[in-house]
Amino acid sequence: MAAQTGLGEPRGPWFVSPVLGPDGRLRWDAPGSGEDPSRRRWHGRLLSAAAVVALSTVSGAAAGGWVADNDGGPGATAASAAPVPAELVTAAQRTVPGVVSVMAGSGGSGATGSGFAIDNQQHIITNDHILTKGGGGTVTVELPDGRRYGAEVVGREPGSDLAVLKVPTDAGLAPLPLAKPRSTRVGEPVLAVGSPLGLPGTVTAGIVSALDRQVRLGTTRRSAVQTDASINPGNSGGPLVNARGEVVGVNTAIATIDGNGSIGIGFAIPIDQVQQTADTIIGKGG
Repeated sequence: MAAQTGLGEPRGPWFVSPVLGPDGRLRWDAPGSGEDPSRRRWHGRLLSAAAVVALSTVSGAAAGGWVADNDGGPGATAASAAPVPAELVTAAQRTVPGVVSVMAGSGGSGATGSGFAIDNQQHIITNDHILTKGGGGTVTVELPDGRRYGAEVVGREPGSDLAVLKVPTDAGLAPLPLAKPRSTRVGEPVLAVGSPLGLPGTVTAGIVSALDRQVRLGTTRRSAVQTDASINPGNSGGPLVNARGEVVGVNTAIATIDGNGSIGIGFAIPIDQVQQTADTIIGKGG
């Protein structure tokens, strides 16, 4: 039986995240914007890979092949030979600069996820469950260029599993355009952007599989956008964007079989709900 689960903490037996220690907990080696040398080395390696664009009719298969076979093996050849629609490449280029990694918690434990800028005041949308798993500790945002900022929590809405953060204006994040409410269509191509398993700037592709899917988001059952774009732990709070680069939803949950990881069924909070909640939070909190 398929079970729904949230996406907050990077994990996976085949992958050791640069932000995790041997015990699987988050490493907090440096407060604020500082980083230790090993973190910088890891970050440089990850950035050199740029944004990973995985295009596959079976969702995450191409992404897994790219990561596993990036040494030039047969898998890498097959993945690189797949045609990439130009509009998705353009959408990825426009989206990645506005997407951040979110780290919540302190004292050697916490949770990570993703988020994205929605305005020039540097308000950032993310999932509330990331902050909940962080235990009320400090919230740090890492930008695509590796800079880190302590983030202000402007407000939280557990009922819709959304939260709004804010970083200083000198962060200079590019706000992402939002799709018009109720404009999303079943079958249209979409990209999921975020930091799955601690890999920032990762882009995966799929389609909108269904609309108005009733699932538990936060503390209540709500309508969600269903997608087969590969989303994994760490994608929480990141944007689901259409081929025009407009945000159609916030990636929040996946379905699993007996709790054994992603099976290509993911859920995102629809943009109309996101816009309404964000406007309310920002109006109250500034």
